[in-house]
Amino acid sequence: MAKQPANPMATAGGGGGKKSGLKKELTGRQKAAIFLVTVGSEISSEIFKHLREDEIEALTFEIARLESVESEERDRVLMEFQELMMAQDFITTGGIEYARELLEKSLGSQKAVDIINRLTSSLQVRPFDFVRRTDPMHLFNFIQTEHPQTIALILAYLEPQKASVILGSLPHEIQSDVAKRIATMDRTSPETLREVERVLEKKLSTLSNEDYTAAGGVESIVEILNLVDRSTEKVIIESLEEEDPELAEDIKKRMFVFEDIVMLDDRAIQKVLREVDVSEMAKALKSVDTEVQDKIFRNMSRRAATLLKEDMEYMGPIRMKDVEESQQKIVSIIRKLEEQGEIVVARAGEDELVV
Repeated sequence: MAKQPANPMATAGGGGGKKSGLKKELTGRQKAAIFLVTVGSEISSEIFKHLREDEIEALTFEIARLESVESEERDRVLMEFQELMMAQDFITTGGIEYARELLEKSLGSQKAVDIINRLTSSLQVRPFDFVRRTDPMHLFNFIQTEHPQTIALILAYLEPQKASVILGSLPHEIQSDVAKRIATMDRTSPETLREVERVLEKKLSTLSNEDYTAAGGVESIVEILNLVDRSTEKVIIESLEEEDPELAEDIKKRMFVFEDIVMLDDRAIQKVLREVDVSEMAKALKSVDTEVQDKIFRNMSRRAATLLKEDMEYMGPIRMKDVEESQQKIVSIIRKLEEQGEIVVARAGEDELVV
């Protein structure tokens, strides 16, 4: 992902000299000051919360120096801010080239180049940014014959959703190898990144940061495994348990699977049930043991539990794939509620939280 500059208006640049009339050249700080005055004190105070102390002091000084702002000058600053934010949104969505293409269509070639150059001087583009818009299966076809370490490096820099599709499509015999390499990956030198990108016959638009970049690690593979289908997840975990039991245990501690729903307290279970469709829960409970089923039934009204049991009975045999899909949907809801702070998920190895 591209790193957002601390002060978007600071990327506007501009010299300190002034030209006659309304077309005078403004510095980045002057533009930022005009912008803050224009949006008002309430919004400006919220913006200040995200700035460093020295930035706040500099902008406060510029605001104090402002005597009056011509309407045309204010409009130019607001328009420039809008263009910069639009460009940053395009870069975040699809990368530098994608942003350039859209900006050229809406603003013209020269304006697009100016804006991109202004932004890329302060943005760090994530390695393999050029594959952000690539269909995961097209990318899979391109990298499936590469060495597992190369595949692991690429997946570590992809969005987890896309990486999960590719990992699930790899042959079983190398899935766990790639997963292990992602989990044990620490830092990769820029030279190695450039070499892998050369193999992919692409090149990053910019790689200005020469520091070693971090990717991979246990958290990375956990995020990917949480998105693959249950059968793929099972194969990888079982293989890792044979090859590296300690790593497998570390990964399992950080993962949340459907059966872990028994670790939720009653209040959390009830919140989850309010978000889950009854038919999905009926399918999800078809293949689990009685401990999991009883945990769900105990947190429902007697009538609701009876209806759920009847749904499970009348449903008859269903494909394991459908069961796993329903379980995955419910796990996604649990993770969403956890991210929102609605529930607390106690994972294996974690101290119990006492409030």
